[in-house]
Amino acid sequence: MRLFLHELRAQQRLFWRNREAAFFSFVFPILLLALVGSVYGDEPIEGVSAATFILIGLLGYGVAANAFAGLAITLVVRREAGLLKRVRGTPLEPGMYLAAVIASTVTVIALQVVAQLLLGVYLLDADWPERPASLAFAVLLGAAAFAALGIAVTTLVRTAEGSSAVVNAIYLPMAFISGVFFSREDMPAFLEALSDVLPLTYLLALIRAAFVPGEAFEASSVAAVVLWGLLGLVVAVRMFRWEPREGMTGA
Repeated sequence: MRLFLHELRAQQRLFWRNREAAFFSFVFPILLLALVGSVYGDEPIEGVSAATFILIGLLGYGVAANAFAGLAITLVVRREAGLLKRVRGTPLEPGMYLAAVIASTVTVIALQVVAQLLLGVYLLDADWPERPASLAFAVLLGAAAFAALGIAVTTLVRTAEGSSAVVNAIYLPMAFISGVFFSREDMPAFLEALSDVLPLTYLLALIRAAFVPGEAFEASSVAAVVLWGLLGLVVAVRMFRWEPREGMTGA
């Protein structure tokens, strides 16, 4: 446990010292909340105030930005730099190293959620969640699922230079189609059908249930997030690489 906590502290220092990563993963979703929330009108969206709707959406977006995009890009860059390969030659077990990286990501997400809630409630006049414990559960479940998917997607990326392009090409369209910024009810039918299979759609449904009085978690939403997480975990366990892929023959 002492070794894990030491590595967790090291991962936190590495994250906050990397100003680009800290801005992209931590600051940008909060900035989006302030900007987008300030231009929305007062008309309710899907039965909640516009401010609450965009707060719910950007809470989910923040989870995906950190646990999926940020984690995937970080691991690819470290893999191609040879850092992951070196970890396997240290007393720190590879599994513990990944656990510390993921725990650091969850720590960032928790801080971000608090910042978003304070901004949304006290500046944008969004509603406070009716069930904070349910919100915490939804965020942790989403973080676990998207972390597994983030590790899995590293298997698709061959170079550090291409990591941002590949990851952003996946998660940015997902954010729009899942209904982060606008109601899925306004989408064309084919986009709404695509939205119905995306993990972020179901994470947003769980977060929404924590805000809306009388709206309970749907088992189907929990199951969808869990299944996507298990899919990512299976791919990650079978295909995750610790050695650099760039320039490898036959890779």
